[in-house]
Amino acid sequence: MRILGARSLRARITLLATGLAAAVSAILLVLAWMLAGNVGSAVPQLPDGSLVRVQGIDVESSELAGVLRQQAQQRVLLAGSVAFTCVVAAAAILAWTFTGRVLRPLREVTTTAHRLSAESLDKRIGPTGSRDELADLAGTFDAMLDRLEEAFSAQRRFVANASHELRTPLSVIRAELDVTLSDDDADVAELRRMADVVRSATERAERLVDALLLLARTQGAGLASRDPVDLASVAETAWAQVRGEAEGRGLSVRLQTLPAAAAGEPALLERVAGNLVENAVRHNVDGGWVEICTSAGPRFSELTVRSSGAEVSAERAHELVEPFRRGGTARTAQSGTGLGLSIVRAIVTAHAGKLRVLPIDGGGLAVTVHLPAAP
Repeated sequence: MRILGARSLRARITLLATGLAAAVSAILLVLAWMLAGNVGSAVPQLPDGSLVRVQGIDVESSELAGVLRQQAQQRVLLAGSVAFTCVVAAAAILAWTFTGRVLRPLREVTTTAHRLSAESLDKRIGPTGSRDELADLAGTFDAMLDRLEEAFSAQRRFVANASHELRTPLSVIRAELDVTLSDDDADVAELRRMADVVRSATERAERLVDALLLLARTQGAGLASRDPVDLASVAETAWAQVRGEAEGRGLSVRLQTLPAAAAGEPALLERVAGNLVENAVRHNVDGGWVEICTSAGPRFSELTVRSSGAEVSAERAHELVEPFRRGGTARTAQSGTGLGLSIVRAIVTAHAGKLRVLPIDGGGLAVTVHLPAAP
């Protein structure tokens, strides 16, 4: 249907161009016919009763002007009709030919769109050989296909990773239940051990589902509110929640939390600070260090969490914001969901902010969040 629509557009443009050519030709023909009618005024005056032979016919001098006028107009009308037909036909042919060449990229766009599906997003229009609006349309369409293909690929990877993550605790639960049920001599201690393992696996699955729901909410919806939130306060609260775990691992901390008001949804910004601080503690090395800094600028407020840890390359650091990436590797950690920085990126994006993840020489990461400052 769209290809037919492109052809009808070609036909409409051809008809329009042909109509304009016919109108102009008709006006010129009428003007020539009127000018030919004035030929009688240029005939010299002859004595009355004189005869003049015109094309083998004797004509009285009083009727000479009318005869010449009539013959001139007939010749102009005959020649003009032939010229009119030729001009209109040439205009139609040229308009149809050039319009087809101009609209070829549009037909390629529609043909490519017909062939597209979620499994065949590799089709592209490519260069059109011209630099006009249709070439821009073809380029824009190809760029859109690039983004769609990347989005579909990311979605497939996300679904595969999420399925893998959910299968692990479910497999643990299934295995523990099968082993316990097959043991006819299982005592209370064995049942309690099985219950502890099942509860641990269930909690892991629950954390993953909660993280997936939060990620979907922040990616697919706008902010419920934009209130002033002090990043220093939420960072200190986040640190207080993991202080015990950090002390148990011998981590040293340096807090430099200056007042930094950001505009956003308080619950989501608390999650940002919580995720960054939790990652800094849980992906650290025993006896390492953590730095938490906040600052305020005229347009943006900033939260930076730096920590020691394993050596991470710059390429791996950029991959950490992808779902189910932990320390630059996919699905290898035994704790956490692998969605922490993905959730942070989604929340920061929803707040029109910026997220920067950089490796630290000697090991560790520096994660900086820029958020619009509160008025």
